[in-house]
Amino acid sequence: MQTKRFITESALDSLKITQGESMATNLRANISEYTNRVLGVIKERYGLRDKSEAIDKFAQMFGGEFVEPEIKEDVLLEMIKACEEHHRKHGNRRMSLEELNKLCGR
Repeated sequence: MQTKRFITESALDSLKITQGESMATNLRANISEYTNRVLGVIKERYGLRDKSEAIDKFAQMFGGEFVEPEIKEDVLLEMIKACEEHHRKHGNRRMSLEELNKLCGR
C-alpha cells in the first residue's frame, strides 16, 4: 500500500508561473511517496530551492505536451513586422520550379 505524504502550504507558498506574467499561487496537495521522491530529484538535479520550484520546472519541461505555451507580445509583434516587411519587399511573387531547385541545390 502506497503512503501519501502531505506537503504543507508553507512548503509550496511560492509556486511561480514563469511564462507570461509571474503569478504566485498557494497550493495544498496530497501526493504519493513516489511523487515526493520525483520532486526531490528534480529539485536536486536543477539546484532549486524548494519543491514548489520543482513543480514549476516539471510543468515547464512537460507542460507543452498538454497546453500550448503563450506567445509573448514582443515576439508576436516581431513576427508580424517581419511578415509585413517580406510582403512589402516581395509582394505576391511566386518562385518558379527552377528557382526552387536552384535554392535547394538540385
